[in-house]
Amino acid sequence: MRNKYIQAFEEAQVSKRSIPEFRAGDTLRVAIRITEGEKTRIQNFEGVCIAKRGTGTGQTFIIRKIGANNIGVERVFPLYGENLEEIKVLRHGKVRRAKLFYLRDRRGKAAKIKELRK
Repeated sequence: MRNKYIQAFEEAQVSKRSIPEFRAGDTLRVAIRITEGEKTRIQNFEGVCIAKRGTGTGQTFIIRKIGANNIGVERVFPLYGENLEEIKVLRHGKVRRAKLFYLRDRRGKAAKIKELRK
């Protein structure tokens, strides 16, 4: 049972943002607002969502991409974070699990996720 004031605040925060429906296995492009000194810019981070966790405004998701020199880069984003500009779903993946941590051990074609055709 949550406090009614916290629940009312969370509902107000959730209704402000339009977040697309996505789950683990989907390829996402997340635009993040980065502040460097006095300047701000938007930087995209594109990769596969390997996990989603939490409830309400505390929800987070993990995106994994293969960076330079075939090094995996993972980043945790709060779903309702203030620096999150937009989330765009590029592909829906066909997976059977909610957490795809096994992708950390795989490289190349073995780490590929089939696309879900609707």
